Amino acid sequence: MVSSFAESQLSDKVPSVGNLVEEFLPELIEFRRDVHAHPELSFQEFRTTEKLAERLRQAGLEPVALPGTTGLRVDIGEGPVAAAFRADIDALPVQEQTGLECSSQTANVMHACGHDIHLTVMLGVTLGLAKINDDKPLGCTIRVIFQPAEEQQPGGALRVIEAGWLKDVPRAFALHCEPKVDVGKIGTRIGAITSASDTVRINLSGHGGHTSRPHLTEDLIYAMSQIAINVPAVLSRLTDVRSGVLVVWGQIEAGVASNAIPSIGMLAGTMRCLDADAWYKAGQILDDVVEQVATPYGVTVDLEHERGVPPVVNTEDETALIENAARAELGEDCVVLVEQSMGGEDFSWMLQEVPGTMIRLGTRAPGGETFDLHQGDYNPQEDAIGVGVRVMTSTALRVIRWHLSSAQ
Repeated sequence: MVSSFAESQLSDKVPSVGNLVEEFLPELIEFRRDVHAHPELSFQEFRTTEKLAERLRQAGLEPVALPGTTGLRVDIGEGPVAAAFRADIDALPVQEQTGLECSSQTANVMHACGHDIHLTVMLGVTLGLAKINDDKPLGCTIRVIFQPAEEQQPGGALRVIEAGWLKDVPRAFALHCEPKVDVGKIGTRIGAITSASDTVRINLSGHGGHTSRPHLTEDLIYAMSQIAINVPAVLSRLTDVRSGVLVVWGQIEAGVASNAIPSIGMLAGTMRCLDADAWYKAGQILDDVVEQVATPYGVTVDLEHERGVPPVVNTEDETALIENAARAELGEDCVVLVEQSMGGEDFSWMLQEVPGTMIRLGTRAPGGETFDLHQGDYNPQEDAIGVGVRVMTSTALRVIRWHLSSAQ
């Protein structure tokens, strides 16, 4: 019986998968380029899902569709599920500006967050494990989930949970492209590695009029300006500053003329938070704060507050195990500590169900340009695909080794 999940003594019993990955790498790169050229938005990933399913069936596997939507899962091996590995597959409404030969062929849609890399890595993991299982049965099951709609809230992770795909799954792993980390390295962090993220939309209405007579109107523009400034300020005084509650507006619309006070307007933005408890608290008081700020100006407020995702919270054992796998494959200096991101990620819902970890996969060329996610010029290095496949496949083999040893 093995006492610790991340027990280092198991590392010597897991061979390197570097040679195996090299067999699939040219195909995986071509697969990624094809997906990149044909991006699909959330819950519209029909071609992507079918392309994945077709390749998995060619490998002798039996993919299962996510009921009622896009996405799929596939199980490799037989027996109890030892772990789930998740990749998201949707693209963003962004116009590509990379100039690559494989640039998006769909106007205003692009894989600007690296999900094409994520799904290609997990396809490589699946094919590698299937080959290993054909040579010698794994002794248990690894589940790979190709999840739709990570970029939409509520997203595909909740659909995965509703479908029961995490039932009896003891742990889960995922990765995300990181343009600030060099290729050949991974970024890890125990505890929260992303933040909570909500969408906030405030529709305002009032009696408009001429700018020469604001006292005869509900001065909508002035009310909007006070909401834009004071709602974030008030929230910061009602929540622990260490929790990093952050409201940022991305859209403000009102008016058509410089001398007319409009009767309707809208603000939209996000509320982000580093801490799950503070996220719940801020979500409960946001409505009251907006109402209190708006009341003196007489405007009518319609608040649409869409709860998004909690932080992704990485567990210690799963993080240690994936770090061991990475060092065995890539070298001792391949693991770097990354900061907690203010971005949201719906893998967090899965980690509300089971322990697990998400790593950051370096995609920057050493000494090269640092791109940003969700931008039209994001151009991850394709060498990251092989790195991701090696780390995740090695992680799966370590999980299997631990599972079999603990059953003895």
